Amino acid sequence: MRVALVHDWLNGMRGGEKVFEVLCELYPQADVFTLFFEPRRVSPIIRAMKVHEWWAARRIPFARRYYRWFLPFFPRAVEHFSITGYDLVISTSHCVAKGICPRPESTVHICYCFTPMRYLWDKFDDYFGNPWHFSSWVMRALREPLRRWDVETASRVTHFLAPSEYVRERIRRHYMRDAVVIPPPVDWGRYSVVERVPADFFLVVSALEPYKRVDIAIEACNRLKVPLKIVGTGTQEKRLRRLAGPTIEFLGWVSDTQLAALYSCARALLFPSDEDFGIVPVEAMASGCPVIAFRKGGALETVVEGHTGIFFDEQTPDSLIVAMQQMETFQFDEEFGRRHAQRFARETFMARLREAIEKLAGLSSGSFRAVKND
Repeated sequence: MRVALVHDWLNGMRGGEKVFEVLCELYPQADVFTLFFEPRRVSPIIRAMKVHEWWAARRIPFARRYYRWFLPFFPRAVEHFSITGYDLVISTSHCVAKGICPRPESTVHICYCFTPMRYLWDKFDDYFGNPWHFSSWVMRALREPLRRWDVETASRVTHFLAPSEYVRERIRRHYMRDAVVIPPPVDWGRYSVVERVPADFFLVVSALEPYKRVDIAIEACNRLKVPLKIVGTGTQEKRLRRLAGPTIEFLGWVSDTQLAALYSCARALLFPSDEDFGIVPVEAMASGCPVIAFRKGGALETVVEGHTGIFFDEQTPDSLIVAMQQMETFQFDEEFGRRHAQRFARETFMARLREAIEKLAGLSSGSFRAVKND
């Protein structure tokens, strides 16, 4: 069976790329199609694949560095990939990968949809809320055409997979399609063996992007005058550094070994964002570290209130401060947290993903429309 794998862009090893890496293990002979590919920034498993990259990434200087500026061109770019003669196409998409055009149309296309595009739907203002910024003007003009394209191309997907019930509901709302929920993988074995030795600092592990709301954690720790270590980089780093007081430390991206050590020592993980799933809280729980999370999104499906962490109800520093103060009397069940996190282990994800793909691809007989509507 000829298989094609499609991913939006391969320029780092975030949660989406860890899902894609498992697909590369399951289908090592597959062809890979992506808009931007930076081999040094992905795992050896992905690097070993046969990768087809968008022509503009190779020919336009600095395109890979400033890839976000090419968003208006992404729909046409992904549609022009030559996805012909494959028996199975699997896309992993948080942007445009699901809009791939397999030929013939009877080809089974399974999409693991991390989320419908955040910056077009639920979180537009987080990204483009500043009316004085040039990108805001451009995106306000392009928002509706891109939304229409996003909805229309959902019909090119035979079956949707989703990382959480939260995303499944968003797929229903925006695309009017159902999805099978398979939570993404966590390297439980790496984190679960680390001995818990709590120290006196809080921890944030996050891309430094607008919707992540790391500013809430910074402001809360500024007011309480408690140490906070921040792991991650992103477009908001300069702004967040200006907000940070003397107790805030920016570590950039760290190795998996260093991250495991930070989880094991942190007083608690602060998780102020509304996430589609949220691998970071599961990693923390696997390391024996309690979680203080915003009560919305994927965290509600992973954090067990009163056992592995506590929630705060409003996305504000005041609400987070109350939860951090409650942490003083919280009795965290470390062993329960580690066992609970094992449900999301990489091996479990791989087995569930293989089973789902085999079952859904087995419906390939018959027309594309009949399969899609099954």
